[in-house]
Amino acid sequence: MKDNTSESTESGAGDERKYLTPGARSASAGSRYAVISAAFVGVLLISNVVAVKPIAFGAITFGSFSLPLVFDGGVFLFPLAYILGDVIAEVYGLKASRRAIFVAFALAAVASLTIFIVQVSPPAAGWENQEAFAAVLGFVPRIVAASLIAFLAGQLLNAWVLDRMRKQTKGRFLRSRLIGSTVAGQLVDTLLFCTIAFAGIITGIDFVMYVVLGYVVKVLAEVVLLPITTRVISAVRRAEERSAA
Repeated sequence: MKDNTSESTESGAGDERKYLTPGARSASAGSRYAVISAAFVGVLLISNVVAVKPIAFGAITFGSFSLPLVFDGGVFLFPLAYILGDVIAEVYGLKASRRAIFVAFALAAVASLTIFIVQVSPPAAGWENQEAFAAVLGFVPRIVAASLIAFLAGQLLNAWVLDRMRKQTKGRFLRSRLIGSTVAGQLVDTLLFCTIAFAGIITGIDFVMYVVLGYVVKVLAEVVLLPITTRVISAVRRAEERSAA
């Protein structure tokens, strides 16, 4: 006996697809890439804002010598940008990865410009927080300039190294490739960001420790989250393979 309900459902779904625009079909087919890319861009924008605050987590003491533990606010979230970048590069390839990176770069630049315009615009009557706004978000353009340069160089290197290693290993040794690309990308990213954003603001041993600790923490964050990253990559890859079948 035929299942008329099933046939009706399939027919209805077919009718709906029939009237989808090319853009709607494309959006439906590429929804995972769109969501991951959007999360990737969002993480970058949030990190740029919270990075204006240097954070001190005490110090490591060796006798009379003390090494301060200084980070910026972006340390909590920015490693996630590299994890999402790894997912995009590994599953969707170098070209798609570069597209997401350039979109993130462009929107971060727009965010910086918008904050600057708002800052220099005359405040409305009764607004008493202009100095506070300028003191906190007025520093964002320098942070974003540092982040833009560092992010673009670091992420492009990260994606390139991951893609290069994937081809050389014929897709094997995923964990080694993820760590290797992060070590290279985060090194360039951290050196550029810390130097452009905080050189002269943080000085001496504090600056050295800020650079070293920032790099170590970001790399360790990816290592700790590696089991999650590999599972996400596998899950997204399987989902895309099912969609393509």
